[in-house]
Amino acid sequence: MRRSLRSTLAALALAGTAVLAGCAAPASPDPSPTAAAPSPTPTPTPTPATPAEWAAERVAGMTVEEKAASVLMLHAPGTEPGAMRALLDEGIAGVILMGDNMPGDEASLTALTAHLQVDPEAATLVGIDQEGGIVSRIDWDPAPGPGVVRGQPAEATRDAFAARAATLAASGVNINFGIVADVTADPSSFIFDRVLGTDPQAAGERVAAAVDGERGVVASTVKHFPGHGAAPGDSHVSIPSAPLSLEEWRAGPSLPFAAAVGADVELVMTGHLAYPAVDAAPASLSPEWHRILREELGFDGVIVTDDMLMLQHNGLPEYADPGENAVRALAAGGDLLLYVLPADPSEFGISVDGLAASIADAVASGRIPEERLDEAAERVFELRRELVPNSGE
Repeated sequence: MRRSLRSTLAALALAGTAVLAGCAAPASPDPSPTAAAPSPTPTPTPTPATPAEWAAERVAGMTVEEKAASVLMLHAPGTEPGAMRALLDEGIAGVILMGDNMPGDEASLTALTAHLQVDPEAATLVGIDQEGGIVSRIDWDPAPGPGVVRGQPAEATRDAFAARAATLAASGVNINFGIVADVTADPSSFIFDRVLGTDPQAAGERVAAAVDGERGVVASTVKHFPGHGAAPGDSHVSIPSAPLSLEEWRAGPSLPFAAAVGADVELVMTGHLAYPAVDAAPASLSPEWHRILREELGFDGVIVTDDMLMLQHNGLPEYADPGENAVRALAAGGDLLLYVLPADPSEFGISVDGLAASIADAVASGRIPEERLDEAAERVFELRRELVPNSGE
């Protein structure tokens, strides 16, 4: 705009000079007139691509295998970044940090996570389960945990998660898998000490406050959709079952998740738990629960699974094949598949190449439409783009 204005002012000045010269005396004809060079046409400033546009362009240039790898998020044990960098070099979206990745102080963790940022256009997703209380990966989190804030006004939850997010961001973490949206009033439930409310309304208020507290600092994740509190048992070693109808779910366990969606949460984590009245399959593998999350609750962010190895840990034969589990999760509507790997991933048959090949084979056979894989990859890349520091978006 300024370049165009300068050209206009210059042209007016030249015209004024010519008029004044004409008033003084006729100009002598130039025996060898030289044509004036045309002014260069200003080059329009390109409009920056939105994160969604950038993600679509990025995915369009990838092979099926590359897209398959880009929807994986893995863990590698240890406090040295080499093993994690090796996974990132295989094209995965990011890493989840567990207790065995904690070097002991904030400065050391910040140095570790700095080695994990390898693409200036797309942030590596660096996630952590930092709920506070009994699920804490870092010792220097100053904020109180769920057992404390659920007995206080919702503003206390907002303040706690704002402080928690600032601590995580200072350590180079950009996703917190730390907001539990499950509801239970049963002290014997394994999830009881981690919930933010013992009734749906109170939990919803505090879940929304937690999302608000983390906003703009780290990406927030609520878990474990569609709600673990109604499903007795531990999904780390079984497929817990909730005895609720869909209408009962809508009136109760759905409310904290709806509150999170209303607060613009970035990620929702699906649980390996079943509501047989809705679908016999665990929610992480259920097309119907993904439909409900998208269409009924209106969530348009990234759907991430709980640790996919939990399905194998339960010992049920139908979940013994990690490639099949990955295909089912992606086909159901998941966007980001999470794996907490042991020191030897081959113990469970896990490798990036193997998982990507299973997904690519499913695309080739039609079990996963390529548009579904593209959709997942684009959502993940859009999030990664939004998490680039100073991206301006």
